[in-house]
Amino acid sequence: MDGSSHLEAKLLYRRLDSLVGALDVARPGKNVVVTFLEEAFLALRDDLRLRAAVLYAEKREGFGLVKSVGEPRVSAKETLDASAPPVGLVLQHGVYIFPEPGAEGTPARAGILPRGPAAALAVGSRGSRHLIFFLVGEGWVREELDFALNTVRAALGSRLMDARVRGSFREAAEIQQSLLPDELPKFPGYELAARSVPTEEVGGDFFDFIAFDGELLGLAIGDASGHGLPAALLVRDVVTGLRMGIERELKVGPVLTKLNRVIHRSGLSSRFVSVFYGELEAGGNLIYVNAGHQPPLLFSRGHVLELTTGGTVIGPLPEVKFQRGVIRLYPGDVLVAMTDGIFDRRSKGGEFFGEAHLRRLVQDSKESAPAVLDRIFTAAFAFGDGRPWEDDATAVVIRRLEI
Repeated sequence: MDGSSHLEAKLLYRRLDSLVGALDVARPGKNVVVTFLEEAFLALRDDLRLRAAVLYAEKREGFGLVKSVGEPRVSAKETLDASAPPVGLVLQHGVYIFPEPGAEGTPARAGILPRGPAAALAVGSRGSRHLIFFLVGEGWVREELDFALNTVRAALGSRLMDARVRGSFREAAEIQQSLLPDELPKFPGYELAARSVPTEEVGGDFFDFIAFDGELLGLAIGDASGHGLPAALLVRDVVTGLRMGIERELKVGPVLTKLNRVIHRSGLSSRFVSVFYGELEAGGNLIYVNAGHQPPLLFSRGHVLELTTGGTVIGPLPEVKFQRGVIRLYPGDVLVAMTDGIFDRRSKGGEFFGEAHLRRLVQDSKESAPAVLDRIFTAAFAFGDGRPWEDDATAVVIRRLEI
């Protein structure tokens, strides 16, 4: 995934995360979905070429019309049978796109939307499911629409789940805490340092080290969207899945592909999670996959390299594939991986801490990995004028020792 697509995906996720975070889960489920539909339609209308949207809620028999937004030319059908062709397709697939307006089984043929390309998503558990049908206009792009609607479905489903699992908050905090390593492993020839500071009792960031033997070290850092309980539950799933998968296969790409499949199907998952996972050999080679994460930086012999090879974030899409990247750490090199909580730290004037500040802190530094880690957190905290962290902040620093 190139830099521009990575940026566009992050912008989309942040926009959706803002929409979802503003919802009041104390409301009945129907009201939450109505609010989300209205606000999401306005926010995404231009980017996705949306013309109209229609919301249906599950009743004792079939689905009833709840809300329509946009400018449909005809009134939507008041009730839908669960066996109607477009309804069945959406319930089966979760997200379904109807590119051909005149084909059989389209929303237009069922009286749901005017004639035109359409898409739909289903959210919720049986008995309280919701269907949202979208009419799209000229210029729509199938890949973008599919990507966005899968994200919307995961985000909204997570928010509806929040109210049902709030009672497990303390348990989730204990589970997450048990997953973060208390002590970092020893890896001959290298210094390791890591820290995670959550904004709430339970955060959405994580780091992990998997010590195979003295010749190979697995390292991971990730960032689940949002924070609190949904993010903690996703962190649990990701860390556990990574450890189990890597131990069984020792192949980075396939493990992340399978993990994405599990997270996508999980009813307790948060909105999405970015993950960077690498396997460091004692000789300095690092094989890695970047699944939509803020690219780690390798400070090597006067140059700074971004570790971007991989693929998209984990969760929204049912099937994704990842490419592996390979770089080498030479004696004296420093690898720094962080989450957005540090990069997006703002000054009073609204300036981001960003990559430029990090480069100045680490470039040509001869300090130990723990000292570099301390400098990063101290500088970022001071940059925000000592205010509490606005987002979970996590960093991992690895230095290859001089021979």
